[in-house]
Amino acid sequence: MARLDAQQLLENAMAETGLSDWADDSFQERFTLAVAHIQSIPMDEPGRQAAAENIRWLLTDRLRFFDDRNRFPLAAEVIERPMFASGEPRSGTTLMHALMSVDPDARALRFAEVMHPSPPPGTIEGADARYLLADAEWREINAKMAKWLHCHPYNDMLGNGLPEDERTWAFDFRVMTPTAWWRVPMQNLAMGLPTDAPAQYRIHKAMLQAFQYRRQPKYWVLKGFHTTRLKAFFDTYPDATLVWLHRDPVMVAASSTMMMADIMEGIVGQIDLVKEAQAHLERVRWSIGHTMSDPLVNDPRIHHVRYTDFVADPIGTLRGYYGFAKREFGARQEQAMRAYLADNRGDRHGKFHYSTQVLVDAGYAIGDLNDEFAPFRERFGVPVEVRG
Repeated sequence: MARLDAQQLLENAMAETGLSDWADDSFQERFTLAVAHIQSIPMDEPGRQAAAENIRWLLTDRLRFFDDRNRFPLAAEVIERPMFASGEPRSGTTLMHALMSVDPDARALRFAEVMHPSPPPGTIEGADARYLLADAEWREINAKMAKWLHCHPYNDMLGNGLPEDERTWAFDFRVMTPTAWWRVPMQNLAMGLPTDAPAQYRIHKAMLQAFQYRRQPKYWVLKGFHTTRLKAFFDTYPDATLVWLHRDPVMVAASSTMMMADIMEGIVGQIDLVKEAQAHLERVRWSIGHTMSDPLVNDPRIHHVRYTDFVADPIGTLRGYYGFAKREFGARQEQAMRAYLADNRGDRHGKFHYSTQVLVDAGYAIGDLNDEFAPFRERFGVPVEVRG
């Protein structure tokens, strides 16, 4: 079986595009590590071919994207007072972002643009073909990972869907997300490649600049897991505001476990739920530990909200965040958001089932976990969440 050759893959992408600037002196070394990781995963020949084609897509996109910054004055674009939703996974951030995205005065990232970021959308006359391409790709994703729609019904938006900010880094080979690697039969989509938060945020900002160029002025509304990278985040966006949703960490671990099991089952088959639960609980422990120790958690640009309050009154919660961010929240915003809630039931593709039983089955005592996270609950007023 042919092995993936990192240098040959790089050379092929340069030959295909006629470009050679990777825009990062460390990129080729990091890419070689990523290829070595992929090479270590048992795959048949079709899987290896899928990996090679996926890499070709990401490499050529990277070269073209950074070349756009030479062809157009994208670096001059000012990203003014962007609004971000953040928090632990499964804490309501996606719904909050979806509601913000229908604000008629706002602009959100869209999968079609992030998955195929060149050329800048504002330079295209007429219909943007990347939306048809991304729609087809998302139909493939939804067919392969049908259970994902149960916990993440927003995937029915296809190419017009709302990516997390981390998806802008797919072609940087620091993380490997399901929406970039769904055709490749491997489970370890997030692994120990070298990370560099300031460099990653530079790419994120570059995408906002590219997607804003020559388009109607609007403010950005975004969503990502920024809470463990606050210094780099605010260094990049000093006039940003961030609404941080806080949820019961035990329920976060349980829900995340089942969500990722549903996603990965569509890619690699049966998942070991015990190992998955252990991994997610450890990630939650690490993240909550960071929250409890980082002094920037108290930054005045952060608006802290309880998940339970958002679920009880999503519109009121967003009105509060807009007031905090000094953005108008008028009838246009409220009507658009209420219409979204009425037209997009969370269980429209089926009920997502999860409970803390998955943690019990992995050997954890829920009472002990509740005690472990008690200081976090007390600090942010987060109640123990009971789910039948």
